Amino acid sequence: MKLEDALFNWLQMKIVSEARPEDKAAEETRLFFEEILREDHAVTELATSDEDLRIHITYDVNGSSNKLYFDKDYAEQLLQDINSNPKYNQ
Repeated sequence: MKLEDALFNWLQMKIVSEARPEDKAAEETRLFFEEILREDHAVTELATSDEDLRIHITYDVNGSSNKLYFDKDYAEQLLQDINSNPKYNQ
């Protein structure tokens, strides 16, 4: 999995797990993507910050600080899809 894809998947699961703290599967999936980031891409020090239209991910790889931006609506789409599905909201 490419680094950017793993970061985006981690971000989506972070958003879902924070919005749905009772959702253990979301938390486990977030941790799974953190493991991929650590083991496959040597990522450390993950952090996020919000702007109006974007979410920033700051991360370190081999001691070098990096920043990546994702469209906020795109990153939050998974949470919206889950919340709009009655199967997951009983």
